[in-house]
Amino acid sequence: MNKSNTPRPLLLFYVLMVYVLLQFSWWAYLLIRTNNSVAELQKQSVTTYYQPEKVDSDLAKRRWMIIGEGIVFLALLTWAIQRTRVAFRREELLAERQKNFLLSVTHELRSPLASIGLQAETLLKRDLPKEKQSQILSNVLEDTERLNALIGNILLAARIDTAAFTLQTSKRDFSHFVEQLADKISHGVGQNHKFNLKIDKKIEFDFDDVAAHSVIANIIENAAKYSKAETTITVALERKDNRVILTVADEGKGIADDYKQTVFERFYRTGNEETRSTKGTGLGLYIANYLAEMHGWKITISDNTPQGSIFTIDIPYTNEQ
Repeated sequence: MNKSNTPRPLLLFYVLMVYVLLQFSWWAYLLIRTNNSVAELQKQSVTTYYQPEKVDSDLAKRRWMIIGEGIVFLALLTWAIQRTRVAFRREELLAERQKNFLLSVTHELRSPLASIGLQAETLLKRDLPKEKQSQILSNVLEDTERLNALIGNILLAARIDTAAFTLQTSKRDFSHFVEQLADKISHGVGQNHKFNLKIDKKIEFDFDDVAAHSVIANIIENAAKYSKAETTITVALERKDNRVILTVADEGKGIADDYKQTVFERFYRTGNEETRSTKGTGLGLYIANYLAEMHGWKITISDNTPQGSIFTIDIPYTNEQ
């Protein structure tokens, strides 16, 4: 059964607005007609006070007053309708994204748990060679890390929403930090991709390692998720005068210009959750962008050549750091 694309509260709002406009039109018509009737009666009066010229002048003033008030009323009503429509649309989109989030997080939680349970049952019920046991335990560890990362993202998003997250910064070697993190991801989520690291050495400054880990990991893992196997992911870090520039370039489908900012919104994921094959919850880039802004960093997205996306993190840097 087909359902209307317009939600019921918004439809009721439109009906109410139409009713208000009709009532306003009827009020204006009655007011103008009453003014005209009064003017005619005044013209018919024999008193010297009601001169025809004065009656016409007063009638014109009252008409312009009604027109002016009507224009102001319609302008305010139009503004209110537009603002309310935008608010309804925003809530509708958020509700849809929350629905997609629940669908995706249910799958993302079930999948590793089911895998861990199956592999643990295999170890208990079968006498397997040591090499096979090691492989199964390695798979269990990978699923556990995936589950831990998912729960960590959900908890971190909750802390962000309640403003409970604060940065604990200290001076560290950012070059070594990025290199280690990229290497770890290349052997995990990105193991089916080729990694090209171009890291300038000994770039040191103050940052929160937990938050920075979440920012960089989410961006690199996003590149791995949305690009085909065997394609190259390039992670580059360089210092340019008073800036540090970290870029993550992939060879995936890319991101349309209209969505280059939308992807940082909470729960946002392209496509339909029921038919999507890519893993994720729509929290990764939201968390990355929020934590980057807390550091004073700026994340931008541009197109890669010949295809794909480039995520750039622009970090203020001074020699005093």
